[in-house]
Amino acid sequence: MSTAGAPPVLDEGTPGSVRVSGELTFANAAAALAAIGASVARGRGTLDLSGVTRSDSAGLACVLAVLAEAAGRGHKLNVRHLPEGMRLLASVCEVEGLLV
Repeated sequence: MSTAGAPPVLDEGTPGSVRVSGELTFANAAAALAAIGASVARGRGTLDLSGVTRSDSAGLACVLAVLAEAAGRGHKLNVRHLPEGMRLLASVCEVEGLLV
């Protein structure tokens, strides 16, 4: 059974943090943005991407949008465990400075 398009799984078990697991791709970016954005709006200060198994440019855009939403609310959001593929894509797109 394929999970393509399924939103990633969020774990809010660690206080102040949300851990994202699964794929962050074009197929699920809108659902991922809504879910992660809602979690961050509940006061999460750390976005842990250690469980992300696959991402593409839409996944990177999702993370950048969540960061922008948090900043717009005056909240600092720390991104941890950025997947290597997402880090490389951010570097190519020259947006890696936005992820720190």
